Amino acid sequence: MAEVNVIYQKIILEFLFELYVFYALTTRKLNRAPRFWIRTLAGAGAVLVLAYGAAFFYRSFGDTALGRIGIYILLFAVTAAHVRLCFDESFPTVLFCCNVAYAAQNLCYKLYLTLWCGGEALGWYNGWGQRFDLYYRLMYYSFFALAVAAVYLVFIRPLLRHMSGGRLNYQMFAIAVLVLSITVILCSVEDVYFAQLSVGRENRFEIPAYFLLRQSGNLFSVMCCAIALILTSRTVERRELQQEVEYLQHAVHQSELQYEISRDTIDLINVKCHDIRYKLGALAVQGEQVRPEAVADLQKSISIYDAKVETGNQFLDVLLTEKSLYCEQNGITFSCMADGARLTFMDDGDLYCLFGNIIDNALEAVKAIEEEQRRVINLVVKSRGNMLVIQSDNYFDGERAFEGGLPVTTKADRNYHGFGMRSIRMIVHKYEGELTAYVADGIFHLNILFSLAT
Repeated sequence: MAEVNVIYQKIILEFLFELYVFYALTTRKLNRAPRFWIRTLAGAGAVLVLAYGAAFFYRSFGDTALGRIGIYILLFAVTAAHVRLCFDESFPTVLFCCNVAYAAQNLCYKLYLTLWCGGEALGWYNGWGQRFDLYYRLMYYSFFALAVAAVYLVFIRPLLRHMSGGRLNYQMFAIAVLVLSITVILCSVEDVYFAQLSVGRENRFEIPAYFLLRQSGNLFSVMCCAIALILTSRTVERRELQQEVEYLQHAVHQSELQYEISRDTIDLINVKCHDIRYKLGALAVQGEQVRPEAVADLQKSISIYDAKVETGNQFLDVLLTEKSLYCEQNGITFSCMADGARLTFMDDGDLYCLFGNIIDNALEAVKAIEEEQRRVINLVVKSRGNMLVIQSDNYFDGERAFEGGLPVTTKADRNYHGFGMRSIRMIVHKYEGELTAYVADGIFHLNILFSLAT
């Protein structure tokens, strides 16, 4: 009895190992939750305890289709909950990634069964003798390693590239549920009934018709999993195209706002120039009787040009100077220390959108603050070794809720106000960067990290 339980435990542990390999691949771009490794290890311990108990259930009900379906759904639900615990993402996003991982695991498993059944029919394994189990494991895990690499390159990597920085909609969630249903039901039903038809050992058949049916089922499962993964990838790609449309709409709206800022800046410069011309005329009339306070007043008018920002990046200089002048006009202290020369790896359009959104979000927050001493924005761009760090800090009033690692807008117009932070994350992910945002002591902190290694 104990030996039987060990066999079932080995089956479950191997399944969990394969599943977690694909979990690691499909979730590698998700935002990790605080204390990620503690959550991962603690959750893994709980899953192992449950796996030990599931072995007894497998022994009693694993020979029936419904029993096996129930076991694998339970294992999937528990592991998906574990993954959700480890990542700061919405439940549909995590479940989507877990379903893709399950389909990929089943695809590799069914591909191996197709190869194995063909070898059984040709008698490849008859001479393995007492080392059968060892040779089986070596063959399976060698095949599994190759299959993981192939499935990752063909299906998972393109999917991750398209879904980076994007939110998943209900259509994608429904597809994820469909993928889970196909993989669990097909795998469980086939394995149960063909195990009963096997002779000597599982997947070895004396009647050719049984072999053909088994291979047909294996190939059908492979096709279903592959089609499900392709459909998932296409859906994610379509979602990315929709996001690009939203991005363009947001860019148009942002251009309108930038026009208003530029207009106000030009008005400010015109007013200052008029004041300077008037004051110079007054000084000329006074001649040698120039009062010191008049000179100080003139210097104050000219001080607007101190708002010019020089970073070493001409494009960034123009953007930050204009934002600095706007802050000067609206009583906002804008502190900037930026090494713009290290930003040459970014396209000008992405550079404008990234820093434009960062500063505009900060401006929106501090403009609502009445206390002058808290109307402050700090922006730092600096390099540390092979890493480029972008830090933005600003005060804010009220509360900030977060979803998926990003602050949730409190504005009713979510199309425009909500897309600013998402567009920042899209650009950061485009250049393989990392973004974190958090609130501490009434200050909103935004940190971005890029690798400068070539």
